Amino acid sequence: MTKPQLMTACGLAALALAGASPAAAQTAATDPAAQPASPTEQASTTEQEAADIIVTAQGRAQILTDVPVAVSAVSAEALQLSGATDIRALNQLAPSLLVSSTGTEANGSARIRGIGTVGDNPGLESSVAVFIDGVYRSRSGIGLNELGEIDRIEVLRGPQGTLFGRNASAGIINIVSKQPSFSGIHGMAEATYGNYDFWRLQGALNVPLGQTLAARVDGVYVKRDGFYNDVANNVDVNNRDRWFVRGQILFEPTSDFTVRIIGDYTKRDERCCGATYVDRSVEPSVGNLNNPATPLTTGLPGGNNIINVLRDLGQPLASFTPGYDRTIYSTPGRSFAGETEDKGISAQIDWDFGGAKLTSITGYRDYRSDQGSDTDYSTIDILYRAADGNSSRRFETFSQELRLQGEAFGGTLDWLVGGYYANEDLTVTDNLRFGNQYGRFATCRIISGGALASLYSPTSAGCISPTGRAVLNGQVPTVPSPLGPAGPGVVRALDVLDGINNRGSIVDVYEQNSRNYAFFTHNIIHLADTLDLTLGLRYTNERKRLNAAFTNDNTACVQNQQALGSFLTNPALAAVAGGIIGLSCQGNSTSEINGTQIADERNEDEFTGTAVLSWKPTDDLLVYGSYSRGYKAGGFNLDRSALKNPLQSFASLGGPQALTRNLQFDPEIVNAYEIGAKLSVRNFTLTAAAFRQEFKNFQLNTFNGAVFLVATVNACKSDLNGADRDLSATTGACAPDDVTYGVVSQGLELEGSLRPTRDVNLNLGVTYADTHYRENLVGSASGVPLDPALRVLPGSQLSNAPEIVATASASWTPELGSSGLQGLFYVDTRVTDDFNTGSDLFPQKAQDSFVLVNARVGIRGRDELWALEVWAQNLTNTQYAQVAFNSPFQAGATSAPFVDPQFPGGRQIFSQYLAEPRTYGVTLRTRF
Repeated sequence: MTKPQLMTACGLAALALAGASPAAAQTAATDPAAQPASPTEQASTTEQEAADIIVTAQGRAQILTDVPVAVSAVSAEALQLSGATDIRALNQLAPSLLVSSTGTEANGSARIRGIGTVGDNPGLESSVAVFIDGVYRSRSGIGLNELGEIDRIEVLRGPQGTLFGRNASAGIINIVSKQPSFSGIHGMAEATYGNYDFWRLQGALNVPLGQTLAARVDGVYVKRDGFYNDVANNVDVNNRDRWFVRGQILFEPTSDFTVRIIGDYTKRDERCCGATYVDRSVEPSVGNLNNPATPLTTGLPGGNNIINVLRDLGQPLASFTPGYDRTIYSTPGRSFAGETEDKGISAQIDWDFGGAKLTSITGYRDYRSDQGSDTDYSTIDILYRAADGNSSRRFETFSQELRLQGEAFGGTLDWLVGGYYANEDLTVTDNLRFGNQYGRFATCRIISGGALASLYSPTSAGCISPTGRAVLNGQVPTVPSPLGPAGPGVVRALDVLDGINNRGSIVDVYEQNSRNYAFFTHNIIHLADTLDLTLGLRYTNERKRLNAAFTNDNTACVQNQQALGSFLTNPALAAVAGGIIGLSCQGNSTSEINGTQIADERNEDEFTGTAVLSWKPTDDLLVYGSYSRGYKAGGFNLDRSALKNPLQSFASLGGPQALTRNLQFDPEIVNAYEIGAKLSVRNFTLTAAAFRQEFKNFQLNTFNGAVFLVATVNACKSDLNGADRDLSATTGACAPDDVTYGVVSQGLELEGSLRPTRDVNLNLGVTYADTHYRENLVGSASGVPLDPALRVLPGSQLSNAPEIVATASASWTPELGSSGLQGLFYVDTRVTDDFNTGSDLFPQKAQDSFVLVNARVGIRGRDELWALEVWAQNLTNTQYAQVAFNSPFQAGATSAPFVDPQFPGGRQIFSQYLAEPRTYGVTLRTRF
């Protein structure tokens, strides 16, 4: 879809649904057991419902339209209509939000206004924090579970710090589940069946246990076939097999004192996540001799040599077919199987003393995910992780929040003070292994392109033909070696690489303890009847301790350093061979790393805060302006490859403990400015916000095809003359006092809702977000050069950050006669501008704009005693990628003839995680 087509689609959505919000809650949160109002009563209250949405965005129960904060509130009704069962489905309802998942379900990533954190590295916390019933979930991917019945979800946009316990530099997703009620025994049951043999069973039961005690239990079971067909292993991938249960007790001896205890458990046993190759190449133009083939074309002398290597080692040609075919070709015997357990307990105490109200939220969470993978996503056995307990991550988190809120000076001051403490133990184990074809694959990458291409023989040792081996060894007097006296050394080095199979990490263990505490205050000063000043301040102290231990059985590099070094001294081979040696030996090259233990600690503290001036010129209109400063802690890059150059010794670096300085990254800081307005007139609401956010030390996690790079992106005030765009890792530095913020997010948000009649709801939301890197970028606050892998970033829009997004929904629930029957017609849509899905912004990872549509049609009995609904998600079967990435270790030789026209010098091929295809089914529900 082109930009003009996108704007036309947005305009049509706006005209069709004139005046609405991204499924912002149309009604106030209600007790599900309360007696339903009569049609007359419903009609009389319709005009007030839009103004009566209650949120806790400022730590107090407030009407949404009175809160001077950019927040979308999604009701239980909106969630049910859209079919949302986890936070990813909120994409259809909130235009400023984008949630996606990548290599595992544990790696979910949420972005607000284009700002977020790639979730593939457990050392990084998310810029968007997720809270469920007041308890912080330390990584946003942990929130991708089933949720059970939800009362509402609040999406707060912009930095948060003076409330919600934990800091968040981009925003917060606050999920509030339905709590127990004293109004009688009631509940619900729901059964869904859909394509891909999809089964979802959900139930809830509320039981009063007397005048002061009530209990509630929610349960969900889901099973579904996968969207990918793994031909090699005859199994489907990206399946669903999970169940969830949550139990609650509510104790309320008086109206001034309540205790709510929640326990939940989730179990998932699934195969995730498959990926397909992607072809983003421009078709060859007439006379372009440097581009006789697209990146995935095979068999041509001028084609990408890495494709030829994969083909010759057994990769089916069908796997290189461009498009969105979900047939994948994994290595036989390798598996994406994984198991996840997520459990926890929390207790919230609310005690109203009369002059003040105390809130205490205590939580304990235990999350563990073990995930295997065919890490190269190809039939060739290059890399894998075994799901045997040695490729896992576990978070054990205790948190305690205290808030005391009250009034002073006759109600002129609404004050809130609080404290927060959290202690988290993170254990990561990794066992990334080279497969049984890695050695031949590595040598063929070297031989297939450039000076030695004529010696290429994928069936021969070292990938060298017998004749070529004799020539390099100087054994053919009539044919001089193309490498001269270096030839025999190169042969020995190729033989070394050829033997690196079924080797690598046995088990690497990272243990990180994170302890943080904070004190905060958030105060609303009523300067006049219609004028308020809100002031918030927070102090945070963060300490992280890291211990890591490494073991592996790759001894080839240790034993043959001299032979491998012959590559690096040969100009014809150094570029590609040096990189391959780095991959083959990274972290394994010396006996010093094997069995080594390292330890380090980092401490930081930060003041953050907010100031908001709000004015209500009329009862229906609120206008405000705000400044806020946000913070996300620094930490350690939990990826072995960040430790050291593979052929450097510890002694040259100052000993093993000195290595951990390479793992550290700085805290992310944001200064945000916003002006906004909220209008609520009878049955119509409209909110608008204009914002600018400036991020310093933006924490970027990038996979460059071999390793994860963690950089804290900043910009220089002075001109680097393009040195941040070149291939050098040593050019483009500036002095620390010349460093400033490197990322800007600015734009405009509009949300509205209209209920013209009692049974019609219309909603529309539009976000324009210019979220871009500045020019003259550097890779840290000290001004070090930007990594060459990030050379596309300067001046570009961030990944997964479309400039324009529009969401819309419409529902019609007409009465069918006088018997109490009710019809249901519902549709929602999300129109997304084009964007890049890769954090390094390589052009091949671009995603064209697209439109998603969900729909639901049904009939309901009186008081929704029963309901039958037919639904479809992604109704038009729109095909798009969530994230594209460099196919691991699959880059062609730098001296091969092929040149990708979209990226000078690029011979890397790419893979992508596809979004879900069209799904459809039928749901039967009862409420009693």
